[in-house]
Amino acid sequence: MNHPKQDSELAALVLAGSREAYSELYERTITEVYRTVRFLIGELSDTDDVVQEIYIQAYRSLGQYDTARPFRPWLMGVVMRQIRAFRRKRWNHIRLIKKAQQSIIAAYDFSGEVVDKISYRPLIASVERLPFKLKQVVILHYLNEYSQEEIADALGIPLGTVKSRIHAALKKLRSKRSSEILLRGKVEDLHEA
Repeated sequence: MNHPKQDSELAALVLAGSREAYSELYERTITEVYRTVRFLIGELSDTDDVVQEIYIQAYRSLGQYDTARPFRPWLMGVVMRQIRAFRRKRWNHIRLIKKAQQSIIAAYDFSGEVVDKISYRPLIASVERLPFKLKQVVILHYLNEYSQEEIADALGIPLGTVKSRIHAALKKLRSKRSSEILLRGKVEDLHEA
């Protein structure tokens, strides 16, 4: 059943544009590919999708195939790369779901540092009075703890702009804070006199 020379000849015909050769090559290899994917993936529902991706990728990559070499090991290389890609994609998907679940839990868990940040009402009121462009970087950076690079990416602006907005926001907050302290000091002095 396994005829390496015939597989290589069929691959050469596929490269030449023969649809019939591709169909025959598919029929000759599908059982082995399907069995391999089914065994390594484990989920029956995902197997068909991965097998389809394998044959799409094999067709796209066929130009890189050396017809002087056996076809099936080359095809198994494509199979293994697609399985790894699928597993990596599935793992990333699972990690994102877990991270989202943790974020939801953390959003309802108002403890520790977040409460300390939110409970300081005068500061929050000052942040609320900032212009929107400055307020959004302050909220993202100090409340949500995004890095400056992450903020730049999220807002679609240059990193330098993020840095200058944070600097401008802090400068405004400091000036508001010092003016509030001066006013409060003068008001308290008036009431004590």
